[in-house]
Amino acid sequence: MDDRRRTVGEDTEMTSDLNAIARLKAPDLTVIEQLAREAFERLPPSFRALCEGVVFIVQDFPDKDALDAVGVENAFDLLGLYEGVDISDETALRTDVNRIFLYRRPLLDYWAEHDETLGHLVTHVLVHEIGHQLGLSDEDMEAIEAAAR
Repeated sequence: MDDRRRTVGEDTEMTSDLNAIARLKAPDLTVIEQLAREAFERLPPSFRALCEGVVFIVQDFPDKDALDAVGVENAFDLLGLYEGVDISDETALRTDVNRIFLYRRPLLDYWAEHDETLGHLVTHVLVHEIGHQLGLSDEDMEAIEAAAR
């Protein structure tokens, strides 16, 4: 028998929380895109300026070409992907569209298994996709993520 005792107010509060949770649905593509836009706006201006005009594309899963490009077999192992010109190359023509793909189902699967918010996870993926293009260290990317909170 459970020795913890609850007051009537505690039971009502817990029931209310459970009812709210029971009505939740998994975030759709639009929600993930909005989280990405909000995360991008919170990034330091100097970092955002390096990837001006980047387009966010949210899909349920990466396609075979994306998986092959990074040498990944399991679609759940790829949370996001940067595609476009090398933004660290100042001589590159900026005519191509730079895109960051975010993959909803792998993001949600990772989120369900880890103790962090979905917003933080989306921010992490954005920073890392851009940061890898710039050749940033993990420490640099962690500092940028911290500034975006």
